[in-house]
Amino acid sequence: MKTISLVEPFKLELSSQHAPQARDLGPDDALVKVHKVGICGTDLHAFQGRQNFFSYPRILGHELAVEVVALGKNAAQMGTNIGDYAAVNPYLVTGTCSACDRGKPNCCVNLQVLGVHVDGGMREQFVVPVANLYKADLSLEELAQVEMLAIGAHAVQRARLTKEDTVLVVGAGPIGLGTMAFAAQTAAQVLVADVSEVRLEFIRQLGLAKVVNARDDVITILKSELAGDLPTVVFDATGNAGAMRTSTTYVAHGGQLVFVGHTKGDISLHNPTIHSKELSIHCSRNATPEDFITVIDALTSKAIDVRPWITHRAHPEALVAEFESWTKPETGVIKGMLEFA
Repeated sequence: MKTISLVEPFKLELSSQHAPQARDLGPDDALVKVHKVGICGTDLHAFQGRQNFFSYPRILGHELAVEVVALGKNAAQMGTNIGDYAAVNPYLVTGTCSACDRGKPNCCVNLQVLGVHVDGGMREQFVVPVANLYKADLSLEELAQVEMLAIGAHAVQRARLTKEDTVLVVGAGPIGLGTMAFAAQTAAQVLVADVSEVRLEFIRQLGLAKVVNARDDVITILKSELAGDLPTVVFDATGNAGAMRTSTTYVAHGGQLVFVGHTKGDISLHNPTIHSKELSIHCSRNATPEDFITVIDALTSKAIDVRPWITHRAHPEALVAEFESWTKPETGVIKGMLEFA
């Protein structure tokens, strides 16, 4: 089977490996055929050597649309059938740690994420626990974006938005788009800031939110849009330490800042700024099973349409050749998709 491995930073390799067989399945496992793999910031950062919780070599891929081709003896009784199409929850958890016991498996003490801590889905077939499959009557490209959207849904859930809240999303990549889409379902107003005019124009053309170029005087623009005030909730989806520090200045007094992206190393925050505003600062990691269900419901009801978000597609041979260019802003990638024939 075709397999794409990130051998070391800036080095993707396409190889042929033996496909797993039905006899390799554990009782609660499913053997799945991979159809689509969404490319996200985690993959791009890993390629550049900037991803947390990562080691090389690694088979990337955690945003997956798959087809069930075989089931373990117990899995066959768990509501999933051979031939089903599904999204994959890529978070492998123990279910027994203190975080899991408190209903937070997204930050399980022993969490392993497909494509990060363990090999992921950039291969034609692999084995996954059947409990991690979410079958739905969606297109393959929609299924491959469920996990990405679940990150945004979880971040919004962390903020417990109300209809009175005004929101700024900093960072207009796919995670920022997902956060923006779910924030818009509740908040009174949503704005998005980014340094990329390509991304801002994409959002502008689709009418997704009011856009702000982060190279401009952001605070003045925000106050002009929000009747002299600042956003009550800011989501930082950049994963950039400088942007994360600056995001504290964009939040209204008494507001909330949610770090959706993460970065290596320390972040130094200006204490008078965060203390005088009595900011509530949250970190948002991964997503819960409930978030996956929220996303599937939103896609099924057409409350969110992610189909226009995919700007670049490639089969395995082309992906290996083109991947480095996808990390460059001038390429104009909003959402990339790997397609297995």
